[in-house]
Amino acid sequence: MVKKKFNWPKLGAYSYIIILLLIMYAPILVLVVFSFTDSDVLGIWNGFTFSLYGDLFANTELMIAVGNTLILALISSLLATLLGTLGAIGVHQWRKGPKKAVEGVNQIPVVTPEIVLALSLTIMFVFIGRYIFGQISFSFWTLLVGHLLLSTPFVYLNIKPKLEQMDPSLYEAAIDLGCTPRKALMKVTIPEISPGIFSGFLIAITLSLDDFIVTAFLAGPGLLSGEGKITTISTYVQGVIKKHPLPPELRALCTLIFLAVLVVVIGLVVGNNYRARKLGTNVHDKRRIR
Repeated sequence: MVKKKFNWPKLGAYSYIIILLLIMYAPILVLVVFSFTDSDVLGIWNGFTFSLYGDLFANTELMIAVGNTLILALISSLLATLLGTLGAIGVHQWRKGPKKAVEGVNQIPVVTPEIVLALSLTIMFVFIGRYIFGQISFSFWTLLVGHLLLSTPFVYLNIKPKLEQMDPSLYEAAIDLGCTPRKALMKVTIPEISPGIFSGFLIAITLSLDDFIVTAFLAGPGLLSGEGKITTISTYVQGVIKKHPLPPELRALCTLIFLAVLVVVIGLVVGNNYRARKLGTNVHDKRRIR
């Protein structure tokens, strides 16, 4: 009987992946574990409790920052998804020359450092406010424009491959069968590129939730902050650490954010697997009928 040779390269590959995952997720797991103790110092266990979650919702300033962050992220992501989708569909129909030019321009915000975008937008709004409106004013709208500029190019880049993979004869067949261009767009094109639209929306909302530089430069009064300057989670944290240690209830907030992201990711994986199985079953049934 031939003795089976041990696969050392495979063991090394698995070990590397496990070590990499531990490095990535161990800090998050530590944060999650210590969100269930009321110690002010991370690493000291005072017993299991949900008190930090109660303190989180009792912290009015932090809740305002969370509310501002969610409202801004949702509005900017929806608008960025709409603009990116319409832009990608429109540019996809252009000739090769103009199409390449627009795609090159779209790459500029993606590769440009965020500090450059924030500074350039600040200068532009100062110029417009001083010489057109007579006063310099930053508000929710300037902040919204900054987040749109930050996230719309990424939406475009997510939808572009789906349009290129789409069979153009589907749209033409819908037109030949009596659909108007608008109806063919809604019935054929949008469903075909919907995975790209959804992934673009998720990237846009992630970029908005995570942003600090653009928000710090362009924020003004508005939203839940009222007459005060708009604070988001990132700007709130930056403001707190200037004077005090991080509030322990931030551990609870990070845990809730991590769990929400985990639920979304699991939902996407399950949904994609379900669609793949359904598509495979339909193909198998068609072949069996033939």
